[in-house]
Amino acid sequence: MTPGKAEELRGRIARLGLDLRLVEEKFVKGGGKGGQKINKTANAVQLKYPPLKLLVRCQRERSRAVNRFLALRELADRAEIILSPETSPRLAGYERLRRKKHR
Repeated sequence: MTPGKAEELRGRIARLGLDLRLVEEKFVKGGGKGGQKINKTANAVQLKYPPLKLLVRCQRERSRAVNRFLALRELADRAEIILSPETSPRLAGYERLRRKKHR
């Protein structure tokens, strides 16, 4: 995570009109592969955005800060699909994949 990526994400969140004060952040214990370390540390991030009824959980990395950034990016992606489907890069990717499978 670089400062440029963080700044880009903040701009995208502002463009979507999401209020970060309403995001409920919680650190929970991870699960899955990884053994004792992942089962004992609470580095998985769970973000809840009540106005859009969105819930995102991320435990991809070992670092809380990186997981927080990835979860916030996922939250922005999902919000963009709901609020602005015509500009959503993820939705465009789904559409490309759908057309490719159709061929």
